[in-house]
Amino acid sequence: MAKAAAVITWLYAAGFGLPTFYVAKHLETTGHLPKLRDWFEMYGGPWHQRYDDRTFIRRLHAFFLAALIASAFAAMVWHEIKLGAVLALAWLPVEAAFWYGFALPIPWLLGVARATLILAALSTL
Repeated sequence: MAKAAAVITWLYAAGFGLPTFYVAKHLETTGHLPKLRDWFEMYGGPWHQRYDDRTFIRRLHAFFLAALIASAFAAMVWHEIKLGAVLALAWLPVEAAFWYGFALPIPWLLGVARATLILAALSTL
């Protein structure tokens, strides 16, 4: 279960952390957020309306760092280090703040899955 939590974390970090560079560059270049298949603006949550572009781009970069830190904790979980599991659980509220600010619905589901798997594996670490 610990390894499954780590893999989910890495997939989440790659799928939602890495695109922040593209979104930031697109916003900086064009002045608006890119759209995903003309359905919705990527990362276009309440923070996009509340902050100027420069501040928003800083938040995108901060989210990348948060995903990178989550990935480091996932590596500890993968190696069955109990401290990594505790840190991964403690870090989830930090990530959740970004999920809310960028209106990202899928990471909420992944976060619940990660927390459930880590809690289930915690007793064996």
